[in-house]
Amino acid sequence: METIRLLDTSEDITQAAEIIKDGGLVAFPTETVYGLGANALDPEAVEKIYEAKGRPSDNPTIVHISQISDMLKLTYTMTADMKVLMKEFWPGPMTMIVPRRDIVPNVTTGNLDTVGIRMPDNQVARELIRRSGCVIAAPSANLSGKPSPTTAQHVLDDLDGRIDAIIQSEPCRVGIESSVIDMTGDIPMILRPGIITKSDFERALGKTILLDPTLNQRPAPGADFKPKAPGMKYKHYAPKADMIIYDGSYEKVMAAIDAERLQREELGQNVAVIVFKDDEQKEAAREFFAKLREADKNGADVILASALPQEGVGFSVMNRMLKSAGFNVRKV
Repeated sequence: METIRLLDTSEDITQAAEIIKDGGLVAFPTETVYGLGANALDPEAVEKIYEAKGRPSDNPTIVHISQISDMLKLTYTMTADMKVLMKEFWPGPMTMIVPRRDIVPNVTTGNLDTVGIRMPDNQVARELIRRSGCVIAAPSANLSGKPSPTTAQHVLDDLDGRIDAIIQSEPCRVGIESSVIDMTGDIPMILRPGIITKSDFERALGKTILLDPTLNQRPAPGADFKPKAPGMKYKHYAPKADMIIYDGSYEKVMAAIDAERLQREELGQNVAVIVFKDDEQKEAAREFFAKLREADKNGADVILASALPQEGVGFSVMNRMLKSAGFNVRKV
């Protein structure tokens, strides 16, 4: 299969929409990361996403919509809290987990009775959905387990020849995947942290919400469960190189990284360093995956990274960092 390179022009978006209509796969930009899209209501089309990515079948996709009325096609529930969050954060980097209608195929939801729904804050993405005439299932447009793609080149590095087309556009401005909030329980619960934080949700709803207790925790040995959102169960965001996270004051972290780097380089190893200051949390979100991919491209043997404070956006970035490093953290 030859992957067609498209631009983010009106004519090319229409061509991409026709590919989606015909049951094909199109990688497209969103504000978070690049998505790999197919008609969410066509099980054969969605199955192609899993095949192209090498994605486990019980890892659910997120369904992308272009207008609020699309919600009614996918769920029979529209609570007051859901309406508040839609008004506050859509279009934007928020995915809501809600009960699904039978029209949504099992393959799209990983055989769950719920579905994740999001309206992206990216004009190209929403126009693609609108012109295709269908809601679009779209996990990140990368090989399963690799760092998420934030540029068109990242997608091509992983999926060139595996998908029908890619819409080439600007780098994604957020850089980490959407915040996923489960709206099916008595109290909303964040299943995947993102640029919209726990305090943002609590401010909007005027009440306390929950964090999934497994977030940013090393999985228990032999743990097995059905993930309600992407990124909860399987190895994610992993570079080829080993990765170590240093946690402590900025001065101690930098000293430890410098010492480790010198020692490794003396052994002939290629060392990559990823450092963000505590007040650079949004920059870290935007750049982290790209830096992992750059380290891979440069043949790094090891990546030495600085931890961020586990609050606000820092908590969300650390969610990705910890998984990338296999929870390999050194306190300094």
